[in-house]
Amino acid sequence: MTIGIQSTGVYLPSSTMSSKEIAEKAGLPLEVVETKMGIKKKTVPDSEDHTCAMGIQAAKKAIAKAGINPKDIDVVIYVGEEHKEYPLWTAGIKLQEEIGAYHAWAFDVALRCGTTIMAMKLAKSLLETDPDIKVVLLAGGYRNSDFIDYENSRTRFMFNLAAGGGAMILQTNLKKNIVLETSIITDGSFSEDVIVPVGGTKEPLTGKSLQRYKLDVTDPEGMKRRLEQKSMDYFLKVVRESVFKSGFEEKDISYVAMLHMKRSAHRYVLKELGLSEEQSIYLEEYGHIGQFDQILSLELAEEKGKLKNGDLVVLVSAGIGYAWGATTIIWGHS
Repeated sequence: MTIGIQSTGVYLPSSTMSSKEIAEKAGLPLEVVETKMGIKKKTVPDSEDHTCAMGIQAAKKAIAKAGINPKDIDVVIYVGEEHKEYPLWTAGIKLQEEIGAYHAWAFDVALRCGTTIMAMKLAKSLLETDPDIKVVLLAGGYRNSDFIDYENSRTRFMFNLAAGGGAMILQTNLKKNIVLETSIITDGSFSEDVIVPVGGTKEPLTGKSLQRYKLDVTDPEGMKRRLEQKSMDYFLKVVRESVFKSGFEEKDISYVAMLHMKRSAHRYVLKELGLSEEQSIYLEEYGHIGQFDQILSLELAEEKGKLKNGDLVVLVSAGIGYAWGATTIIWGHS
C-alpha cells in the first residue's frame, strides 16, 4: 500500500516584523539579526490570526488544491500549538467542524516544532492499518512568538519565532508524493531547559507572575554546552536514518525541506549531506513558523521549480524538548 501527499496548504499573516524592528527591540546590531540569526523579516499575527483559525485557513487551501469533498476526510489530526484560542481545548474538533469534515473524527498531537513530522508517521500508520481510514488531514497554526521577550537575551535563539498555519492531506493508494520512512529522536535530558515558568500546576498564573508568562531558558550556558554536542549529530542522524530506512542513500537526496535556524547551522547541514544551497530554501523572509516550516519549504520549492518528478525529498525538523525528526518522500507521480 502506498501513502501519498495529496496536497498541502499554507496560511501566512499579512503583517510582518522586519529585521530592523527585531534589532531595535533586542538591542542588537542589525547585522547580527540578518547575518547570524538569518532573519530579514518574519510573519506576525494580525488581530484575527488565532492559532486554530490559521490552521483552518491552511486546511481550506489544502482541500481546495486537492479538489476533494471535506466529507471524504476520515481523520483530522491537529498539529498546531498548545498556545491557542482557549486552554484545555481540543482544537482539532473545532477545525473539523469549520472545514466541514463531518464524517471524520479528530484529535490533537504535540511535539513542538517536530509535530508535523511525528504526525506524518502517525497518519501513515493509521492509513496502513485501519481499512476504514483512507484520507487524513494534518492541520494547525502557530504563534509562539507571543511568548518572546526581546529583552531576554537567554531566549535570543528563539527571536526567529513567527506565525502562520499549515496543512497536509495524506491518502491511501495515492501514487503521488509517496511518503516513505520517518526517523525520530527525543532526548528528555533537555525537557525542562526551555519553558514558560508560570501558568502551569507548579506555579499557577497570578497577577504578580504574569510578567514571567514568557518563554525562558533555565540554564542557558548549560543547555548550550550540552546541546551543541548533540544537536547537529542528531539532526543529521534522523535524515540519514530516514533515507536509509526508505531504501536510499544520502547521495540520492535532491531537496531538504528544513526548519529555519541560524544561517551557519543551515549551511552546515547541507554541507554534511553533500548538498548545495540550491537544494534547500533558507526561510529568511518568513522566520520560524514552528512545525510548518517544512510545508512552507515544500510549497516554495514547488513554486520555484526546484522539485521534479522522482526527486527524493527529506523533511527535517527539530523541536524544544528536545526532538529531532525526518521523513523521506518521493516527489511527484510514480
